[in-house]
Amino acid sequence: MTAITEHFTLEEFTRSDKARILGIDNTPVPAVVANLRRLARFNELVRLELGSAAMVISSGYRCPALNRAVGGASNSAHLDGLANDFTAPAFGTPMDICQKIEKSYLQFDQLIYERAGSAIWVHLGIAAEGVKPRRQVLTIDSKGTRVGLWN
Repeated sequence: MTAITEHFTLEEFTRSDKARILGIDNTPVPAVVANLRRLARFNELVRLELGSAAMVISSGYRCPALNRAVGGASNSAHLDGLANDFTAPAFGTPMDICQKIEKSYLQFDQLIYERAGSAIWVHLGIAAEGVKPRRQVLTIDSKGTRVGLWN
């Protein structure tokens, strides 16, 4: 395992059961690895906001083939290693996490409370190097994409 920060490994951000099943090589290029290092450092700050609760990353970097296979947006920040989906069960629900991050000082680009059927997670994206973070907060669920956090 390749540790990129104290609590995160490169493998956490690149592993994908879907890629393995479909035989997709999800190996990031060096520029994406650099973004993943920035994302991991940002996640360390998120972890502190969450009382040092462990974050379980369900999706990080997605190569174009994997992004298509999972139905990701064509402009997804996952493609550049600038976003991850996660939960932190020891802290609370994904809504609890989103509310905490939204109220924090953290300069995220996008915070999305996502629900698909019974699966619920947090999508957190950071801005590209040198780009001002938007601090955009959204909910994506069966009702579509809405501004703000909706339970």
